[in-house]
Amino acid sequence: MLTRAESSGRLGLRSGEWVVVRSPEQILATLNEKGEFDRLLFQPEMFAFCGRRMRVFKSAHKTCDTIHKTGGRRMRDTVHLEAAYCDGSQHGGCQADCLMFWKEAWLMRESPAAGAPAAGARSSVPQTAPRCTEQTVRAAVHAPGSTDADPVWQCQTTTLFVASDPLKWWDLRQYAADIASGNHSAWHMLKMFGFAGFSKLVGIGVGYRALISLYDRWSRLRGGKPYPIRSGRVPAGQPTPAEALALQPGELVEVKSHDEILATLTEAGVNRGMRFDKEMTVFCGERYRVKQRVDRLINEQTGRMMDMKTPCIQLEGVFCQAHYSENRLGCPRALPSYWREIWLRRAGR
Repeated sequence: MLTRAESSGRLGLRSGEWVVVRSPEQILATLNEKGEFDRLLFQPEMFAFCGRRMRVFKSAHKTCDTIHKTGGRRMRDTVHLEAAYCDGSQHGGCQADCLMFWKEAWLMRESPAAGAPAAGARSSVPQTAPRCTEQTVRAAVHAPGSTDADPVWQCQTTTLFVASDPLKWWDLRQYAADIASGNHSAWHMLKMFGFAGFSKLVGIGVGYRALISLYDRWSRLRGGKPYPIRSGRVPAGQPTPAEALALQPGELVEVKSHDEILATLTEAGVNRGMRFDKEMTVFCGERYRVKQRVDRLINEQTGRMMDMKTPCIQLEGVFCQAHYSENRLGCPRALPSYWREIWLRRAGR
């Protein structure tokens, strides 16, 4: 027998659970005339996952605001699925490779027996009038007022602010949900809080050098990385250096040390318009395979396609883990990191 939560499309999914993505017909029945459910767009790229058995990567009970930079945002009954990335095929070939958001109403739990969808799962889809068609979903990739001459794209990323609610960093319920959902262990959350507290102390400015030195020594003893929040060393007014490696998908590379990368950055942490984020420091000194060369992305603030003057590199399995980001600790969005080739070097096999 279905619970009230299941009949309303709420499953309470946790990280690691297996689900089956509903059929296109079932999902369309949940969408309004704009192709949305609970303000979240269903993208046409998501049809390719319908009917597939997939694993929950993280509960997306919260996310981050990369449009207005207000910090954290609250979401409800939403998850990220493992390897469910947007390939941009219906959005002008955008290469942002975003991990898509899935409302629980678009999923069903897998039966523990025989790996089949749970009995009665079909009837748990919210029964609404059929206000949306596949054509509606495909047409919704263009924002109102968009033209062929000046296309303005919309997707889950460009409309995420509208699909979420404000979430203050001091709202402790979000951290309880991080642990309860399996997104993070209690120990991992404590470590993130510890770093946040240490960073606040460093920010006061008293004993700055001593504190950083202490952090680096302690981290070195534990096999960790140096303190991640540092200024670049390229003097103001001077151009930042560049290097062209012509890296291709599948190649093995090593991320340079944080110290080497700082030599390529302005004081604000930028190299030719691209920021080296503090979340990227955890990957320094490690080896990864090139996933793709990125030369076009949709600007999430304007919805317009940006063609990069110099392609950047995306690495396999490398994404923001929200360990150090003030006001959005533990964000599960897993945004991919983009790398200048000067921050990488080819690695031997």
